[in-house]
Amino acid sequence: MATEIILGSSSKYRAQALTTLGLTFSQQSPDIDETAQPEELPDALACRLALAKAKVIAQRNPGKIVLGSDQTGACDNRILEKPGSIEAAIESLRHCSGKLATFYTGLALYQHNADDGDKYTLDVEITQLQFRDLSDAEIGAYVRADMPLDCAGSFKAESLGIALFESIHADDPSALIGLPLIRLVSRLKEFAVDVLDKRP
Repeated sequence: MATEIILGSSSKYRAQALTTLGLTFSQQSPDIDETAQPEELPDALACRLALAKAKVIAQRNPGKIVLGSDQTGACDNRILEKPGSIEAAIESLRHCSGKLATFYTGLALYQHNADDGDKYTLDVEITQLQFRDLSDAEIGAYVRADMPLDCAGSFKAESLGIALFESIHADDPSALIGLPLIRLVSRLKEFAVDVLDKRP
């Protein structure tokens, strides 16, 4: 019997990304405090939260493979958060206009075994985004069209948000949506899960 997989996130975007691999999985919300620690760097925050999310759910589900992921972004020494409102999204994109932003996507796989000990992996994928010089009219039109209010950085790169950038540099393009699938496929093999096994 195949080992069950749990996505430790309530994010519909991560669930949609994971579905593309054809895996059967369930979702559970980790419900942890995501507050950054004093002077914590964005990459360290993404890694710490990804691991914490995976671990807390794995401990409630012995033997199952839990995927935890977290993403942080920074532009000009400012953390890019989920805006929550149209006004905040517009302000965030004004700040990023014409600048380079860096996003860090932490990925943790965790399996809790009472007898054999816990097993986990932890990675971070880096994505660099060069924003176009955006006018207030362009920013306002974009935000109202895509409504990226629950997205870190105030954009959806998988839809109209791609028009905000001059370039995107990443080893794993899927990381920007919140779940680095290239890295995930490699790490799943370490847990004896091959997404291409027994495919026609």
